[in-house]
Amino acid sequence: VQLQASGGGLVQAGGSLRLSCAASSSIFSFNDITMGWYRQAPGKTRELVAVISSEDRTNYDDSVQGRFSISRDNAKSTVYLQMNSLKPEDTAVYYCNAVVLSRIYWGKGTLVTVSS
Repeated sequence: VQLQASGGGLVQAGGSLRLSCAASSSIFSFNDITMGWYRQAPGKTRELVAVISSEDRTNYDDSVQGRFSISRDNAKSTVYLQMNSLKPEDTAVYYCNAVVLSRIYWGKGTLVTVSS
């Protein structure tokens, strides 16, 4: 599975951004893939932000609950992360992640910078 994330950038605190991650695979159907977003801030370990299953079940880290929303468009093989009410502590490189049949795939990250 190849993953291409986009949508990062610089935004002021309180602002919004939407990240996109387009997936492609010659083996797996996007419909069968659990998709997630992780982030890694400078000097910190990578952490789960949000995940959406093939059945559209979602789960969020407590730090983003109520501010971020993950969704998927199976027709476009794309997963989105809508980020609202951004805080400086949301600054990180955001990575798209795909899990299917216990195989894990990562895309290149996209940088999100939130200024105070």
